[in-house]
Amino acid sequence: MGKRISLLWAVLVLIIPLMAQDMPELIEKAGDKEDYPEAHRLVVFDSIKVDVEESGLSHVNTHRLYKILDKTGAKNTRVIQKRYDPLSAHLEIKNVKIHRKDGRVIELGEDKIFDYPKPARMIYWGARKKMIEVGRLEPGDAVELSFYRKGFTYALLRGDQNEKYIPPMKGHFYDIVRFFGSNPIKEMVYRVDVPKDKPMQYEFYNGSVQVASRFLDGKIRYRFTKEDIMPIKREPHMVAMDNVAPKLLMTTSPDWEAKSKWFYGVNEDYGSFESNEAIDKKVDEILKDANSEMDSISQLTHWVADNIRYSGLSMGEGEGYTLHKGSMTFEDRCGVCKDKAGMLVTMLRAAGFESYAAMTMAGSRIEDIPADQFNHSVTLVRLSNGELKLLDPTWVPFVRELWSSAEQQQNYLPGLPDGADLKKTPISPPENHYVKMKVNGSLNKRGDLTGKFYITAEGQSDAAIRRGFVRSFRREWDRKIKKEMMKIHPDIKFEDMQYSNPYEYQKGPIEITVDFTIPSYAFKTQKGLIYSPVCGKGAFKSAMAHLNFDTSMEKREFAFRDRCSREVNITEKISLPANVDVEPTTKDAENKGEIASFKGDIDVQNKKLIIDLHGKFGKRVYKAEEWPEFRAAVKSHKKISRSPIIIKF
Repeated sequence: MGKRISLLWAVLVLIIPLMAQDMPELIEKAGDKEDYPEAHRLVVFDSIKVDVEESGLSHVNTHRLYKILDKTGAKNTRVIQKRYDPLSAHLEIKNVKIHRKDGRVIELGEDKIFDYPKPARMIYWGARKKMIEVGRLEPGDAVELSFYRKGFTYALLRGDQNEKYIPPMKGHFYDIVRFFGSNPIKEMVYRVDVPKDKPMQYEFYNGSVQVASRFLDGKIRYRFTKEDIMPIKREPHMVAMDNVAPKLLMTTSPDWEAKSKWFYGVNEDYGSFESNEAIDKKVDEILKDANSEMDSISQLTHWVADNIRYSGLSMGEGEGYTLHKGSMTFEDRCGVCKDKAGMLVTMLRAAGFESYAAMTMAGSRIEDIPADQFNHSVTLVRLSNGELKLLDPTWVPFVRELWSSAEQQQNYLPGLPDGADLKKTPISPPENHYVKMKVNGSLNKRGDLTGKFYITAEGQSDAAIRRGFVRSFRREWDRKIKKEMMKIHPDIKFEDMQYSNPYEYQKGPIEITVDFTIPSYAFKTQKGLIYSPVCGKGAFKSAMAHLNFDTSMEKREFAFRDRCSREVNITEKISLPANVDVEPTTKDAENKGEIASFKGDIDVQNKKLIIDLHGKFGKRVYKAEEWPEFRAAVKSHKKISRSPIIIKF
């Protein structure tokens, strides 16, 4: 009976405005700090009503009630912010009320609502935000907020005043509704009215929701209700929250093929990839010494990656899903991912290749509902064997790859004239991203260590090391290497340093060699020395991101991700003083696995201490049930590389 009353109350919240005298009881019964000990504020209800026009334009009215549970919640709610982009969205704050715990109701006027430019970095698209000055609150108070919004996230081509709010794929509607947040939600209701001639497909992920639908005059109403939504506790390195938390996806677009054709057509119609004399001349200059198909593709990809600065400006026509014309990007030498992708398409076509743009989602999964789940744009080129190859000039500046393997296991949608289904980027083999470290040295009875340190890497491991150089001034390069080596010991003395030019990445993998001396490196005791492997001190750890994982977690609830697949090969050979005995605290470790493995050995041969470490980490995104295997490999690497070695005289 109680549940029926609760559902009836939810319907009343949607259909009629709450009367002022109902609010105190609703707020009081919602719960307090004792009911939600880990929360600072509670969303009593979140009611969203959407009305969709034939054009796809949606009118969204949101009615929300927050209850303050403690002083932190009061502090965090003193200012409420809502973001929007005036090029594509209209936002209006309709009503803001403070319900004091003593029963008083204070309605905030327009003088408490401000409209400011949103702080920006690298992308300057004119985004703004409405800021509501709520002021001082106390635990037990509540804030009621109503606002209206029309439009969408990204600006497209300009039209009349109302047309600019119509979604990019005109005549269609889509929405992604997240039934979760950082605060507990007592009840959330999403209602949408769609024209009858626009059949809508939808699916609810990572949980369940109550669904109801009914026919109205010329429209179909869908209502989705979920109660008692608790925040999800994050795990280190877990996948995006969108992958695991409750969410609703809906769209009137029939399938991915239709979306693919639309994306292709909207850019071809706009002329996004038309070349000009200046671009043709630059393409000829870049390819003058190219000696093969892949060499030509590589030269063009890296030129765009390295020479088009990542910086987004609001340049009128051509924002959002319509890519700016290559001529504009070439002249300005800047743009965001879609501009860099479009510039590469333009140059590839100018060179005679068949090339297209594609959409992807960096950071989270794309569900199999053809809604616009995209935040990134890349390039496709068709090879002479018919294969379509992915290129990403945004993610590979000064990277030896043409497609960043930090994007493996990622969904993408090509924009092709005949359409295409949703696709997924393949796993890149670990050996494509190797790290090879060698330490050769000599230890005397005083504990002084003299040696040579060498490291090289490929793929994303190369990029992790190289990034520290190409993002800094040349005069800082020596200092950066010294800083890494000082992780081994702060008193290290540098005899010589040699390294390949970080900017000449196309010539081969990065290589760094350091000749060093460390006085009193090994800890001296009355009976001998205690030696710590150099390879376990963390020098150039950026190339081995698996070492950043906390292995104290025995189980995981959610999938997790590393930066990339990788292979690790480390050898440390140290000549020992005469007449000593060696007792490693850990002699060997081996973890055989299909997706992660590790093998390590410590031995003494011909008066040399030899440490051999070999690890393979097979992909970027792992399932929760794969954690024990991954964890065992990481634990073994950490243990054997950091275990002290006792040297007895």
